[in-house]
Amino acid sequence: MLLAGDPVWRQRAARFATTVRDVAEFLAAAPLRGPLRPVERIVTYHDPCHVIHGQKLRKEPRALLAQIPGLRLVELKEADWCCGSAGTYNLTQPEMARRLQERKVANIRATGAQILVTANPGCIIQIAQGLAAGGTSTRVMHIVELLDEAYR
Repeated sequence: MLLAGDPVWRQRAARFATTVRDVAEFLAAAPLRGPLRPVERIVTYHDPCHVIHGQKLRKEPRALLAQIPGLRLVELKEADWCCGSAGTYNLTQPEMARRLQERKVANIRATGAQILVTANPGCIIQIAQGLAAGGTSTRVMHIVELLDEAYR
C-alpha cells in the first residue's frame, strides 16, 4: 500500500480510499437522470483488469449501459481477460501482449458490435490499435463517452 511506511499518512490514505469510487460504480448507484437520446447501436463491453479483478466490479458498467435507450448490449466472450495493455505490459512483453490483443479483437469481431466500450485508457488504446490493424471499423469508447453521447 502506498504510504504504508508512514503511520500518519497511512491512516489518512486509508480514510481517503474509502471515499473513492469508480465512475461506473458511482453512477450505477442511482438511475440516470434526464432525457437520454436513443443510441441505436450494438455494443459490447470489455472489463479492464483493474476494474474486474482489483475493484471486483462487473455488474455496474453493464447496469449503466442497460439504461441507455436503443442500445443492444452483447456480452463479449472472455470480457474479463486482459487485452494486452496491462500498464506497461505491452512494452515489456510485446509478443504476449500482441497475442492477447489478437484474441480480444477476434472476440470483439464475433459479437458484431459497432462499439466496444471499456473504462481504461490503456485498454482503449490497445484495443483500438488492434481493431484498426485488422481493418475493423468498430469504435472504441470509454463508458463515460458513450453516456455523453446519449445525453447530447
